[in-house]
Amino acid sequence: MAAADTYDIDCLVIGAGAVGLACAVEMARRGREVLVVEATAAIGSGISSRNSEVIHAGIYYPTDSLRHRLCVAGRRKLYTYLAERNVAHRKCGKLIVATSPEEETQIAALHQRALANDVESMSLLTRTEALALEPNLACVSALLSGETGIIDSHGYMLALQGELEQLGGMVALNAPIGRGRVVNGGFELDIGGATPVAARCKSLINSAGLGAHAIARNLEGFDPIHIPPLVLAKGSYFGCAGRPAFTRLIYPAPVEGGLGVHLTLDLTGRMRFGPDVEWLETNDPARVDYRVDIGRAQSFYSAIRRYWPELPDEALTPDYSGCRPKLSSPGQPAADFRVDGLETHCIPGLVNLFGIESPGLTSSLALGEYVADLMEGVSTI
Repeated sequence: MAAADTYDIDCLVIGAGAVGLACAVEMARRGREVLVVEATAAIGSGISSRNSEVIHAGIYYPTDSLRHRLCVAGRRKLYTYLAERNVAHRKCGKLIVATSPEEETQIAALHQRALANDVESMSLLTRTEALALEPNLACVSALLSGETGIIDSHGYMLALQGELEQLGGMVALNAPIGRGRVVNGGFELDIGGATPVAARCKSLINSAGLGAHAIARNLEGFDPIHIPPLVLAKGSYFGCAGRPAFTRLIYPAPVEGGLGVHLTLDLTGRMRFGPDVEWLETNDPARVDYRVDIGRAQSFYSAIRRYWPELPDEALTPDYSGCRPKLSSPGQPAADFRVDGLETHCIPGLVNLFGIESPGLTSSLALGEYVADLMEGVSTI
């Protein structure tokens, strides 16, 4: 196609991560013609590929917040979807551990929040009960979450892409969005790549993750007053040599900005630790350095040995890192997800998703339904 060509589509979704694909699938299920545009050469190459691959139960989030409601609903939908689509996953459970009396108070409060959030299979354990499950653990007590699991996130996104294509939708890769405009009857966007085009659509879903703020800023006719501040927090992960010492995920009491340096397992049983929280001075996603600083390993050893004292010296190796698009700064309460539709910005057919970090992967199917409902002027979550 020539650069001057215009492509007409009913619904355009920006971003082929887990949330964007889930939104696209739900719109297609409702009979909409859907195109997903992704700036990179592969689906799920952003936030969706740089996380712990954990299916969260819904414990941590303020009751009745979007993060709480979408996580619990999304987790229930996700386990069903993964089983139906034969996507690799395991409901392994996790222990949130207290290593001091102060932390016992924290996990007791987490237990009460989990109950208020309607999270199933939660149990407070004594030290003896916790060690009976995980003999290598050091703690004074623990909170057991039976609904927590792990997932092959790329396999999940491939399943979403496959369903979207079965429903007649498409994913266009290497298709970065430039400027856009609010026009009569919808939107017009400039799409770059090897064959640039203009795309017209009636419905626009901005699920660009770290790039969602920039997409909104570049949409003429959209008032930037509706764009929240963007704060970037990098999280690094370290791998661990040797045989797995645990069969469940192990989380410490949560810390500001995250859930602490926790132990997760991949589907082969390999242990990895992270993420830590490194607040970045830049709010430009293009300037994030994803290299893992080996110098951060020392703080990992200290954090991990609080609940696993037998972690061998020299066992940790730099693995990978991710970056969270936070909407709150250090010292502020963690911001909720922002899923902004007509009621927020008064533009029919537009939904912006801001600050979709953890538990975005777990919440993705529920987010897809929530976004589709917003497009139809209803909400069931």
